[in-house]
Amino acid sequence: MPPKEAKKSSKKTPAPPPGKADKAAPAKPEPTGPLWEKKPRNFAIGGDIQPKKELGRYVKWPKYVRIQRQRKILYQRLRVPPSINQFTNTLDKNLSVNLFKLLHKYRPEDAASKKERIAAMASAKESGGEEESKKKPLYVKYGINHITKLCEDKKAQLVCIAHDVDPIELVLWLPAVCRKMDIPYCIVKSKSRLGALVHKKTATAVALTSVRPEDRHDFSQLVTAIRQQYNENAKTIERTWGGGIMGTKSVAAAAKLERALEKERAKKAMM
Repeated sequence: MPPKEAKKSSKKTPAPPPGKADKAAPAKPEPTGPLWEKKPRNFAIGGDIQPKKELGRYVKWPKYVRIQRQRKILYQRLRVPPSINQFTNTLDKNLSVNLFKLLHKYRPEDAASKKERIAAMASAKESGGEEESKKKPLYVKYGINHITKLCEDKKAQLVCIAHDVDPIELVLWLPAVCRKMDIPYCIVKSKSRLGALVHKKTATAVALTSVRPEDRHDFSQLVTAIRQQYNENAKTIERTWGGGIMGTKSVAAAAKLERALEKERAKKAMM
């Protein structure tokens, strides 16, 4: 009996034919999840490409940028004398908008239009013979030497000085000259804006010698407001120092020391 049982156990069932096997296979379950499977990225060495990062804080800035930023912080920290500090007192937005609207009406002609005007004048003179040449158009004046001469001769009626002239010594004396000659002056932002007004890259100052009759009312209102802020406020401007603004760490350290001293004083008072 034992050998027969061994034979039965060693018997193998044959594999089903291919057609029947396919029919008998159970149907696959339909996917119920999202259409795309989540495949998290691996940013380890040799893995996926790293995403782009903002590396601004790791950049070594150019020397001129570092100097600009250091100068700004130094001006905040150091005590700035009134003669330099007066250039931080710029014209407010509403007044400056009205001022630049007026100045844009008196923009000087560019090189091409000047050439055309002179050619037209020359041809008119040739054809007319004894016709008098027309007067030069009314424009804003620019150039520090030209403006100085106009102020000394009391021909300038309004002087606009840029607040960010570098070096500042170029215009440091101009407000004092305007106050002495009783010429209304103002400090505006910025030298590039004044430069664009006169077809240049930058301009330290511009001046108006006269205005047309239709603009006199607006001009007088501007001059009155500017005089109040600058010419009539001269004593305050000459005595107001700037700077002395410390950083957050220094302010916090000073406040901490003051609190400690206050505690000591309170203890002594109790004793």
